[in-house]
Amino acid sequence: MLRRHLMLGVPALFFATTFHTVAQDVGDRLFEAGPLPEQAFGEEDAPITVIEYASLTCGHCRNFHLTTWPELKEKYVDTGKVRFVIREFPLDPRASAGFMLARCAGEDKWYPTVDLLYRSAESWTQVADAATGLKQVMGMAGMSGEDVEACLVDQELLDNVNAVAAKGSAMGVTSTPTFFVNGEKHEGALTIQQFSEILDPLLADAQAKGDSDEE
Repeated sequence: MLRRHLMLGVPALFFATTFHTVAQDVGDRLFEAGPLPEQAFGEEDAPITVIEYASLTCGHCRNFHLTTWPELKEKYVDTGKVRFVIREFPLDPRASAGFMLARCAGEDKWYPTVDLLYRSAESWTQVADAATGLKQVMGMAGMSGEDVEACLVDQELLDNVNAVAAKGSAMGVTSTPTFFVNGEKHEGALTIQQFSEILDPLLADAQAKGDSDEE
């Protein structure tokens, strides 16, 4: 079913109901792992946790990934200040397929595959035959056409991707990218300046609390 929709370029509706759940209080549920391994960067005990819900066919997500994420990672994640988690929130069947292929590539190859899919977006999101486009892209990641086809008919994997998205929907996600910074929701492709305005006061508070606890 999924592969047929991809080849015809027709939007599928198999996932639509996951985006109509009633938003609930975020609470601790936001930080609970879902059915797929979390794709997290940075120290587990970092004072700030940022969770991004993203779609591979979202231009704003791509812009964030290519322009803001590298600097955010260098300034906050690699320095131990932020733990950054990326979760799947596909807005259409092509995004679902891309996330499925990233998982099929192997958990250790998830991020390089997502990066490749963002950078090659026009070759598989803007063509009539998405399946062929995805095969060409994934060939660069070492995946054969047969492997791509097998991945795209894995119903359990699709269900798990949708379950991650459904959780985001329950947390109040309605668009991508959406970020949760220590549980507080921020929508849109934030710039590094906007992230700094959010993160720096939280880091200052965490530092002050740490100093107070040591006294």
